[in-house]
Amino acid sequence: MTNNRYAFGFVIAFFVSAVSNADSDAEEARTQENRAKAMNLLVIQTDEHNFRTLGCYRETLTPDQARIWGPEAIVETPAIDSLAHRGAICTSFYATSPVCTPSRAAFFSGRYPHNTGAPQNDLPLDSDVVTFAEVLQRVGYATGYAGKWHLDGPGKPQWEPSRHFGFKDNRYLFNRGHWKKFELTASGPRVAAVGRNGQPSYALDDADETTFSTDWLADRAMDFIREHAEEPFCYHLSLPDPHGPNTVRPPYDTMYQNLPIRPPLTFSMSKQNPAWAGPESKNASLKFNASQMALYFGMVKCIDDNVAQILATLNELDLTDRTIIVFTSDHGDLCYEHGRLNKGNPYEGSAKIPMIICAPGIIQPGTRIDQALGTVDFAPTILSLMNQSAPSQTEGRDASVLFAQVQPDSVSRPRPWNDIAFLRASQSKPTWVAAVTDRFKLVVAANEEPYLFDLESDPDELGNQIQRTEHATIVRTLANQLLHYGETTGDPQLQKGVLKDQLTKLAN
Repeated sequence: MTNNRYAFGFVIAFFVSAVSNADSDAEEARTQENRAKAMNLLVIQTDEHNFRTLGCYRETLTPDQARIWGPEAIVETPAIDSLAHRGAICTSFYATSPVCTPSRAAFFSGRYPHNTGAPQNDLPLDSDVVTFAEVLQRVGYATGYAGKWHLDGPGKPQWEPSRHFGFKDNRYLFNRGHWKKFELTASGPRVAAVGRNGQPSYALDDADETTFSTDWLADRAMDFIREHAEEPFCYHLSLPDPHGPNTVRPPYDTMYQNLPIRPPLTFSMSKQNPAWAGPESKNASLKFNASQMALYFGMVKCIDDNVAQILATLNELDLTDRTIIVFTSDHGDLCYEHGRLNKGNPYEGSAKIPMIICAPGIIQPGTRIDQALGTVDFAPTILSLMNQSAPSQTEGRDASVLFAQVQPDSVSRPRPWNDIAFLRASQSKPTWVAAVTDRFKLVVAANEEPYLFDLESDPDELGNQIQRTEHATIVRTLANQLLHYGETTGDPQLQKGVLKDQLTKLAN
C-alpha cells in the first residue's frame, strides 16, 4: 500500500511538473512571440531647428511662408521627408516651453515643465520622473541614448550621468554643450577639440565624417541598432545641431554659400515686436548674415544625410517595418524672423517644431495632423501607439487617436479632440503663457497687453487681433482654457498676479 501511494504520488508530481513545464514553455513562447511583434522605437531629436528647413514642412506651407529666405534658399531633405511621406507630419506641434531643458523635460516625462523640477535651463530633472524609455525598459526593451541630454543640471559635457532615466546604455550621452568634434578613447568618449586652456572647445578643429558631431553620434546609433537587431529596442539620438555655433564640416560648409539668401520679410520689423519678443540687448542691432544661414543650411543637410544612412541600416537589417521612427527637435530658431535669432518666445519660428512619426502598420502613410500638440503630449502618445500605459503622473494628452490607422472595414468618423496646446515661459515668476490652436494663438504677458494672432490670415504674426469683434469668442475660450490649465497643473505663473488677472478679464 505504501508503495502504491508512493507510485501514485510520483505520477501526480510528474504530471504537475509536466504541466508546469508546459505552462512555462507556453509562457516563454508567448513572450518570444510578443517580443517578435514588438515595434522598435528610434527617436532622432535635433536642437534649435527651424521647421522651414525641411522639405516636408515646406510642402504644408504657402510659397511665401515656405521660402522666407528667398525662392532658391532651401535645403533638400529627402531622407527626413521620406519619413513624413511614410507616416504622419504634425503641422502645429510646439515646444511646451521653447528652451532646451524645460522642453526636453516635458518631452521625456509627459509632465508640464514646472512639475518636472526642470522649468529652466540647467536644472536637473526630478529623480522620480518615469520617462517613456523607462516604461519600455521595464517590459524588456534594450534602451540607449547618444548625444545632448541637458537634464542633469549644470555639468558640461558630463558624460554618462549616474541617473539613467530608463536609458540603460548612456555611454555616449553628455549633459550639455554644442561640441563639434568627438572621439573614442580607451577611457571612453570625449570632446576631441581642446581650447587654449586645455578645456573642451566648440571648435570644428578639422572634424571629418568620422569625428564631426552629427556623424559620430549617428554612428553610435547605428552601432546600437546592429547590436540589438534581434530584440526590441528604444534608442534616442540627440543631435546638438543645428544649434549654434554655425559651423559644419566639409563639404557642407560651402554647399550653400552661393545661394541668394535674403532676410525674412519680418527681419526689419523688430521695433514692432511685443515686449515678450525683445529685442534683447544682444539682438538690438542684429545684422543679417547670409553666410551664417548658409552654414545653418549645411548643418541641416548633414543631419539629413545621416538620417539616410540610419534608414539604410534599418533596411539592411530588415527592421524597417518593425521600427517606429520619430524625427523632432526641442525648440525652434527664429533665424532672423522678427529681427531675432534663437528661441525663448511664442513666435512660430521659436516655438513650433518638427514632429514626424513613421510607424509602419500603425500610422497610415501621408497622414497630416493639424491639431495643436506640444512636447508634453509626446510620451503618452508614443506609449499608446506602442500599446503601453503612460505613468500615473502624466499630464500630457494621449493623441494616438489622431494618428492611429483607420482599418479598411471601419467607418471613418470625426473624432472629438480639443485643438489646443499650452506654452509657457521658462520662468516661475509671471512672464508669459500662451494657448495655441491650429489657427489662433493667444499670448498673455506680464509686461505687454494680451496678443491674439490669427495664423491663417497673418502667418507672419505681425498684427494683434485681440480687439476684433469676430474673434471675441475664441479669445474667451482660450482665456478660460488657460485658466483651467493653470488650476489643474499648478503653473506658478497663473496662481495669482498679472497673468491670472489679465486672463480672468479676457475670460468674462
